[in-house]
Amino acid sequence: MAKKKKAAKKPKGYIAKAPIRRLMDHEGADLVAADALDRLIAYLEAEAARVTKEANKVTKADKRKRITAGDIRKATR
Repeated sequence: MAKKKKAAKKPKGYIAKAPIRRLMDHEGADLVAADALDRLIAYLEAEAARVTKEANKVTKADKRKRITAGDIRKATR
């Protein structure tokens, strides 16, 4: 009997919804649509990935392995 193939899973995000929703509530956004929350999380994940790549370039240029707060600062400027 042939093995059944599993459906490809959609990769889950790295940022949880609950902390972002709490942050938005703290800033005065009482009602937030689910798609708005999803879009904000997608933006934050993409921006974090971009900054990490830039910080990694800075780290590699300095011949180091550890990304520091200074590398993040340089990557965001």
